[in-house]
Amino acid sequence: MNPDLFLQLDRVIHEKGRLAIMSMLAAAPELSFTELRDALTMTDGNLTTHIRALQEEGFISVAKSYQNRRPLTTCSLTTPGRKAFAEYISLLEQIVRQNKPK
Repeated sequence: MNPDLFLQLDRVIHEKGRLAIMSMLAAAPELSFTELRDALTMTDGNLTTHIRALQEEGFISVAKSYQNRRPLTTCSLTTPGRKAFAEYISLLEQIVRQNKPK
């Protein structure tokens, strides 16, 4: 087993809440704050904190608009976010393959 692979995991993505957000956004062009919150059963504050961390890293973009006169916040993966997530998944696959019993 190569422990260096574990050290290469992106710490921003690796946190379980952020990993869940990235996974959901990888499967959809964009999701609303409410869709993310409800699907992940997070509090508004917890989700906001994770979104902010991912946004500061440049992994997701956040758009604020109005729909039927109500505020609407949507999130989507950026191109660097898609790349970082793909690299993260690839690294996880390497770790799994390396540690799979023969």
